Amino acid sequence: MSTSLTLTTSDSPDGARVLAAVGEIDMSNASAFADALAEAVRPDGEPLVVDLTKVEYLDSAGLAALFPHAGRIALIAGPLLEPLLTISGLADLTTVRSA
Repeated sequence: MSTSLTLTTSDSPDGARVLAAVGEIDMSNASAFADALAEAVRPDGEPLVVDLTKVEYLDSAGLAALFPHAGRIALIAGPLLEPLLTISGLADLTTVRSA
């Protein structure tokens, strides 16, 4: 059974593309998250903003989906996920902003 995850892609008023995730990202839905990332990454090289502020859980499968895009994404995370992004090393490879 897949864990609840909602993914929405939109363009912000400043022109940045944003992929917002709501719910939990784990091995049951990490492939859908990876597909959404691949589809949302901008071909013009502008960073994709990945909004994780409403993600309540992110496991290693979710992290693995983020790493291949580290050079082309910027993350927004809340206090729950910030330590995980730092410990995993992802914060060293991409921008992580606090919510």
